[in-house]
Amino acid sequence: MQIKDVALADGVAKVWLFAPKTAAPAASGVILYMDAFGPRPALFGMAERMAAMGHVVALPDLFYRQGAYGPFDAATAFAHDESRARLMGLMQATTQDQSVRDTAALLDLLTAQGASGPVAAVGYCMGGARALNAAAAYPARIKAVASLHGGGLASDQPDSPHLKAASIKAQVYIANAGEDRSFGPEQSARLAQALREGGVDHMIENYPTCQHGWCVPDHAVYNAAGAARHWQRLESLMAESLTSG
Repeated sequence: MQIKDVALADGVAKVWLFAPKTAAPAASGVILYMDAFGPRPALFGMAERMAAMGHVVALPDLFYRQGAYGPFDAATAFAHDESRARLMGLMQATTQDQSVRDTAALLDLLTAQGASGPVAAVGYCMGGARALNAAAAYPARIKAVASLHGGGLASDQPDSPHLKAASIKAQVYIANAGEDRSFGPEQSARLAQALREGGVDHMIENYPTCQHGWCVPDHAVYNAAGAARHWQRLESLMAESLTSG
């Protein structure tokens, strides 16, 4: 793992980089769009696992514009008024457009690390919508997208990813919890229609026994079986989509 200070759209941000332990350099890359609790050991472990699949992984701090924050306990932070208010403020102040603009520098960073080929955009929770919007903005480079318990993927907001579905040229995987107020059945149906009409190769999969946040090991609702299933889906998605030939 390396930590670099990288000039993104509106300033310098810390980006954690992970490379596969192979003799030959990886040509493909992954941008890991964080959840609301920010870069931390749980996400570092997940990034290392993606790197072990043969890709250079970049995990940026998307909240860099807001100054110092955290650390947060992902299992309890939303249960306390002060930390919940801080988290909500960070998320509301970090717009979809900002994260999309940051992605240009992150793609350049992956190229500088030797990963000049296709890229996967993978997002958890708040990162899910950002991964989809990034894919729509950079279709020539981003060839795989995964949103894991992402919220607001087909909302009534003007920056909702489903509105840009036709611009996505990547293979898309969406995993949603059995019950999730941030991405309920109506949004799922709306997103499916937008992806279908946009001619996007996609899969939307429901994890009926899991709750929002189940993939990330430091969440209180972490579900080992559901997490294992999502790793299988990610590995297949990347194997199919991130080829340089």
